[in-house]
Amino acid sequence: MKRSFIQKGAALGTVLAVALLGIARTSHAESDSALIADAKHTIAVFKKADPGLDKFFQHAAGYAVFPGIGKGGLGIGGAHGDGVLFVNGIPIGRTSLTQITVGAQAGAQEYAEIVFFESPAVLAQFKAGKANFSAEVSAVALKSGASASAKYKEGVAVFTATKGGLMAEASVGGQKFKFEPF
Repeated sequence: MKRSFIQKGAALGTVLAVALLGIARTSHAESDSALIADAKHTIAVFKKADPGLDKFFQHAAGYAVFPGIGKGGLGIGGAHGDGVLFVNGIPIGRTSLTQITVGAQAGAQEYAEIVFFESPAVLAQFKAGKANFSAEVSAVALKSGASASAKYKEGVAVFTATKGGLMAEASVGGQKFKFEPF
């Protein structure tokens, strides 16, 4: 009896998180050309907010740009967003990010994220779907000068910028990525 109650609670929390996520990000199924345009716009916004990011764009083996990631949760949460993988400044494929979190959290928000890959080996792991970001890899909030102290950890550097919504959380979870060439 106790176990089914816990399972029902987890299922309810998951349904609520997915519903909040749907509200936060309603149009993730865009065409490739629209997604590339959104990604390029996101790059311009990030560079304008922090011109020091240019060093990451110039020296990274590649970078994944997620123009809009919807995130929602109440106890159990989730996030999802589609993006573009760039190598040498050229878009080479579509990527997606999915995240499940557990812990104290409530709300919904949308944010943009750019993940830089320091080496071809780390980029290859990402493309193969084997990227695994540990708890030591944390995102740097976008603001002027943030890139000056940012460093690669485990071969990746992650920058985020909140676009809207409100989310309070103290949760743990991992991001899973998929890649598909254009």
